[in-house]
Amino acid sequence: MKSYLSLIKFSHTIFALPFALLGFFLATLELGNGIDWRLFGLVLLCMVFARSAAMAFNRYLDRDIDQKNPRTVTREIPAGIIPAQSALLFVVVNSLLFIATTWFINLLCFMLSPIALLIVLGYSYTKRFTALCHFVLGLGLALAPIGAYLAAGGQFDLIPLLYSGSVLFWVSGFDIIYALQDEQFDRSLNLKSIPVRLGRVDALRLSNVLHLICGSLILFAAYQMQQTYQQLGWLHWVGAFLFVGLLIYQHLLVKPNDLSRVNLAFFTTNGVASLILGALVIIDVLS
Repeated sequence: MKSYLSLIKFSHTIFALPFALLGFFLATLELGNGIDWRLFGLVLLCMVFARSAAMAFNRYLDRDIDQKNPRTVTREIPAGIIPAQSALLFVVVNSLLFIATTWFINLLCFMLSPIALLIVLGYSYTKRFTALCHFVLGLGLALAPIGAYLAAGGQFDLIPLLYSGSVLFWVSGFDIIYALQDEQFDRSLNLKSIPVRLGRVDALRLSNVLHLICGSLILFAAYQMQQTYQQLGWLHWVGAFLFVGLLIYQHLLVKPNDLSRVNLAFFTTNGVASLILGALVIIDVLS
């Protein structure tokens, strides 16, 4: 179990999960029917199953690449801890569980579930043919808030779409930063990424722009919430400004000639930002 949790980087669920919960509780506020804890559990299961399938498939598909990369050679499949076929079976089981779980939510989520899987699994192929792979990853995680809102509310709405947009640009931006570590390796294997395509300096500039857009959407979503739900307090504004502040801090950590703090920027800062925003918005919604 420990090996499989490591395979799927379960701790990284912290990036998208707060946004999914945010979408769920926004729909709960919109409907005004109270919290459906059964539905809440189903949404959590969908998050776990979809992300587990996506991460395990990425590790399965990249096993030969990971074997050649000094940074990733100790991962579970190239290290022989988990057999490749076992990882693939894990992907199939989690994919089927994800689709099955959506059936118990509502018909719309069930019908959209194969599309969601296509996006989150398809990301693993993209760095073989396009530098836009970071945006496909961002799109996969951006499904979290709108997906959870659809699960609880059964319809689309502007505010969860704004949060989905912010996740798209947020994840794309920080994945570009993370990819800086493998620029030379990816170039040697003809793999595609923004750092390979643009170089470190311009890749970081693009990441700055993406996070500027993300921060703008986060603030606009806070404004729209205030206009739509007059009963809200000020905590969602605090969450929005802290999230934007941590985006700025992230870009102060990484320089084109100094990648020593990439992991701090990628894991710690983004994880804290997501938790703070999600927690404060949800507390404001429920209070």
